[in-house]
Amino acid sequence: MSENSKPEDAKATPPAPATPAPITDNISTSKHSVRIGGQEIKYTVTTGTMVLKTETTDRETETKPEAARASVFFTAYTKNGVKDITKRPITFSFNGGPGSSSVWLHLGALGPRKVRMGDVDALLPPPYGLEDNEFSILDQTDLVFIDPVSTGFSRASEGVKAKDFHGFQADIESVGDFIRLYTSRHQRWLSPKFLAGESYGTTRAAGLSGYLQDRHGLYLNGLMLISSILEFSTAVFEPGHDLPYILYVPTYTATAWYHQKLEPSLQKDLAKTLKLAEEFASGDYAAALFKGSSLSAKERAEVLKQLSRFTGISETFLDRCNLRLEIMRFCKELLRDTGRTVGRLDSRFKGIDRDSAGQYFEFDPSHAAITGAYSAALNHYVRSELGFESDLPYNILTGAVRPWSYKEFENRFVNVSETMRKAMSSNPNLKVIVANGYFDLATPYFATGYTFKHLALDPSLEPNIRMTFYPAGHMMYVHAPSLAQLKTDLSAFIRDSLQ
Repeated sequence: MSENSKPEDAKATPPAPATPAPITDNISTSKHSVRIGGQEIKYTVTTGTMVLKTETTDRETETKPEAARASVFFTAYTKNGVKDITKRPITFSFNGGPGSSSVWLHLGALGPRKVRMGDVDALLPPPYGLEDNEFSILDQTDLVFIDPVSTGFSRASEGVKAKDFHGFQADIESVGDFIRLYTSRHQRWLSPKFLAGESYGTTRAAGLSGYLQDRHGLYLNGLMLISSILEFSTAVFEPGHDLPYILYVPTYTATAWYHQKLEPSLQKDLAKTLKLAEEFASGDYAAALFKGSSLSAKERAEVLKQLSRFTGISETFLDRCNLRLEIMRFCKELLRDTGRTVGRLDSRFKGIDRDSAGQYFEFDPSHAAITGAYSAALNHYVRSELGFESDLPYNILTGAVRPWSYKEFENRFVNVSETMRKAMSSNPNLKVIVANGYFDLATPYFATGYTFKHLALDPSLEPNIRMTFYPAGHMMYVHAPSLAQLKTDLSAFIRDSLQ
């Protein structure tokens, strides 16, 4: 047998599989300053990914104790020189989607740096820019911006299915567990705590108000709900379900007013016009839809006339819609004669479709106007200013989370208003501020008002709720005067919540 030959029964020993390196936190820290209200605020930014681990003490299961579940990306701003952090509020913030990162509130409204992009009819061209945000609430509270799993740089761990995080309850649990972990690691249990959410982020915030109390005993001082939706029956257009048609009318009116599509008497004063629209929607219009086919021809003609008056849409079109004007039809129809559409997130913005005869717009012009600016700003900011490196794409708004699971609400509309009511009843010190944009067709202000009027909250707790309104859209902070007013309103809310 030669030196290179081997016995027939000899078998090569396969190399041992490589042990994957444990997933660890990836954190970057930097120091900065900003002027807010004429005062210099020096602050530290901690940004990166924090690992969420499986909690189990069962050694018999296949799941390893403390196995990594996901890496959650966050950006935290803490004011320097605070001697007693138990007196310093902390606010956990996120956006919605589902599938949205926290970039909008982060670089649009609350954080110390903001996108420079201009506003409707005066948008800046790419590549946009960043500037200090003199309207940040960092002077009032520390800030932690959270990207839920699959958004931003947040990802499920290897071997863990991302879809396990893509659902109402699973999302609340993962974000809630992150908040608990951050609060513990940074010794903030005795700090006043707030949540700030936008859009579906308000749904998450309301759900978290109950989950954090019940699961972790973590009680909140306040909820900041920006462009709120807690009761989905107010915004889901379905045959036989007339509520959204009623609740959208005042925002149709505001939009038609902005684009000069109302009769002269209604163009004079937006506030007065909206009051009239609200009275019509909740009065004669609601009664007409309730009557259904028993509505007389005379009554129908009068309602058509008034509906056209308050929406800027022709009686002929509204008659073909059977008195029920769905949002996308409105966005396409209002400016059809000029070959333009109006935005859903912010109906001040106009778009251009290839097919002016279509039923729905090809894209939301308000979303298209802001996405590029926020994407460029975030990707530049985290690397060049905050020193965080990742080759992953930062998912501004991803469809990868769909289908989103609402299994907890099977055969009924999603509704977290009851969760919030119970949390407020259990914790009478929990305060809520709700910010509404008049030109927001995604979460109309009248629908939000309807939800809060039907909370069945004890009268003694009604003063805990504060409503504010702005002449802008879903992301009212892209409108400079609205951003300034939002800053004033949120600052006052935080101060009042601590008294």
